[in-house]
Amino acid sequence: MTDKEYCLDGKGERRISPIVCSLWQTRPSPMSEVCRAKASSRRCCFLLRLVHARYFAWRSSQDCFKVAWSSHKSVHAKLATAASDVSSEQSDEGWQYCLRKGQMRTSKLPYFDWTGPLRPYPISKMREVPEGIEKPDWAVDGIPKIEPNSDLQTRVEIKTPEQIERMRETCRIAREVLDAAARVIQPGITTDEIDRVVHEATIAAGGYPSPLNYHFFPKSCCTSVNEVICHGIPDARKLEDGDIVNVDVTVYYKGVHGDLNETYFVGKVDEASQQLVRCTYECLEKAISIVKPGVRFREVGEVINRHASMSGLSVVKSYCGHGIGELFHCAPNIPHYGRNKAVGVMKAGQTFTIEPMINAGVWRDRLWPDGWTAATADGKRSAQFEHTLLVTETGVEVLTARLPSSPNVFPWLNSS
Repeated sequence: MTDKEYCLDGKGERRISPIVCSLWQTRPSPMSEVCRAKASSRRCCFLLRLVHARYFAWRSSQDCFKVAWSSHKSVHAKLATAASDVSSEQSDEGWQYCLRKGQMRTSKLPYFDWTGPLRPYPISKMREVPEGIEKPDWAVDGIPKIEPNSDLQTRVEIKTPEQIERMRETCRIAREVLDAAARVIQPGITTDEIDRVVHEATIAAGGYPSPLNYHFFPKSCCTSVNEVICHGIPDARKLEDGDIVNVDVTVYYKGVHGDLNETYFVGKVDEASQQLVRCTYECLEKAISIVKPGVRFREVGEVINRHASMSGLSVVKSYCGHGIGELFHCAPNIPHYGRNKAVGVMKAGQTFTIEPMINAGVWRDRLWPDGWTAATADGKRSAQFEHTLLVTETGVEVLTARLPSSPNVFPWLNSS
């Protein structure tokens, strides 16, 4: 690493030469030695963006610093204002921004080249699970022990009738928990409040919220708003009229997991977002319709990709469906895009998720500084739906299917 390169990941594997200040829609300005020194100590600029070649010629001089200071100062003023937009009441309760996949907190908004208008807000403390609730092995220290080394990472398990019955029960609880979350979604509610509803409903049913402390994830569910594709962390931001929000719930009960998610409208949503959400719902339904013994896993992606492409939408390639049961994530992997190379065929007794993520723009994603939140690379909106499925002798059973009591939140279901 040369004297003009800076490390981005703490390992020396990701580096950057020109140092710039990243703020959404802010044009980078030339920087001086003083600014570079501050940048290296993280008091000034966070080193997260490569600049276009025409900006590579900044000069390290005091003159440069003076010339650039007026615009540079305004950038820092905006960032300081955003970072301090947390009430004293929240600060007293420990509300802070999340970093390093949940292992660190900071009182200041992280510097990042945000792809869209959404920003992270401070998060509350991790919620507690009472004694007597059966917990997965990561509940205490955040590290899964059995899952990473299990042979089920390469072998697709055929569930026993006893396992299947436990999964039916767990998946029904997961559905009821998600429905409880759906009922409280409206403009003005925070995603942290949605997380509280999910947490309390899961505990009341005798279950453990599987995401909680899984690889240090700090909350009991994922809430992905607007341009966030998946793994959004519930925080203090209030949902606004016109938002879309995905709530992803997984419950651990009687030794097995049940996983599902849905994307909801917040107030009055524009037509393009309505079409995006409906198309994503249809992608999942069409994929489920082909599930039966003998079907190749790779065909799921072909069906989803075909339907999304017809609507001018793109399919996320970075995340996929997965096997589920006594392990949260295991084989098989279920890609949602076309021309994938997934191996294997479906057999009766297998359980897995299908969870297409569909974007209004490009399929690529950018990871936020919290290490979890995946946002669209172009800042356009994304939607997702997910079910846990059981392959039967004659077809498929949707273990997380909607119930007669599920809230009526999708207009297209009323006309079907």
